[in-house]
Amino acid sequence: MRVQKLSLLVVAAVAGLSLTACSGSDSGSSGKSDSSAPSQSTGSQDSGTQSTGGSGGGAATGKGTSTGTGAGQAGTNGGAAVGGGSGACKTSQLAFSTSGGMAEGELIVNLKNTGSATCALKGFPGADLKSKDGSTSAKRSSVAPVLVRVKPGEETRFTLHYPPNNSGGTGETFTTLVVTPPNETHSHSLPVSVNVPVTDGSGGAITVDPVGTGK
Repeated sequence: MRVQKLSLLVVAAVAGLSLTACSGSDSGSSGKSDSSAPSQSTGSQDSGTQSTGGSGGGAATGKGTSTGTGAGQAGTNGGAAVGGGSGACKTSQLAFSTSGGMAEGELIVNLKNTGSATCALKGFPGADLKSKDGSTSAKRSSVAPVLVRVKPGEETRFTLHYPPNNSGGTGETFTTLVVTPPNETHSHSLPVSVNVPVTDGSGGAITVDPVGTGK
């Protein structure tokens, strides 16, 4: 009887240990499941945030590239409209000279491109005549401006018209012509000898044609 009681106690103890072991195993499994679930959820949210940010950055970069290209095209079109791909002639790249016109009362002003690239001129030049008594600015004629492209080494010209002095008097003699090319702010001075009659303002005016017109 004593042996049987001990055996029953041993069996009961073993059974208790087995139940405890099973319970511990279930608890551990539940703990792993709980810890893994939040980890996966957090990883999914981070991935979503990065994806959204990457997409937004790509869209912004794409827009920026498009805008830059548009600006580049706009710049090219603007240049073509002004000079057909040629930049405006600068005073510093032009050589100035004068010659007699086809008729009395005309002065031809020649503009030679001394630069290394073709440049363009369009419009009326500034033309100011100076004498010892003062100065006068030529008025624009009614001739329509044209676009002129001047290659390196080539020249174009414009005509200055003035009333010749046939009055028999000494008149007024202009000794300097200050020329400002179209679309420029820098001028160049030329020695000239332009003699006009002294009038009360009712005589002929001094006028200038656009660059590239006339002969």
